[in-house]
Amino acid sequence: MVPSTPWLNYPVRVQPHQTDYAGVAWHGSYLAWLEEARIDCLRQGGIEFADLVNLGFDLPVVRLEARYLQALKFGQTAFVRTRFVRQEKVRLCFDQWVVSPDLSLIYFQASVQLVPLQRPTGKILRILPQPLVAALHKLGQQSD
Repeated sequence: MVPSTPWLNYPVRVQPHQTDYAGVAWHGSYLAWLEEARIDCLRQGGIEFADLVNLGFDLPVVRLEARYLQALKFGQTAFVRTRFVRQEKVRLCFDQWVVSPDLSLIYFQASVQLVPLQRPTGKILRILPQPLVAALHKLGQQSD
């Protein structure tokens, strides 16, 4: 079992192409930011996502629960806070929040579950790939 990890902050800035006609961040932009932040989280743990793919693995999202709490607007900056929470059998559970740079406002909250798959068969891996386990353990040893 891999321990819960501390929060990691991934900076984002709302770009014009990520907004609707009113200059408000489009709801799908948040999901793209979450993906970028999870990939960065793994990188900080010592593994590039591209390396996992090259080793024949993938980590698709199989469950996502999201709450949009406050709108981000064009030009605003924020952090996507990401932490690995737990492993449930083969599912890897992450919490991700989009917050103001001073951490005083929460714009968005999500719980995301990933499942490791073997490429190209798409079969679920019952045992996590060792490089992924090592990355999650390394993240757990970092401090907030």
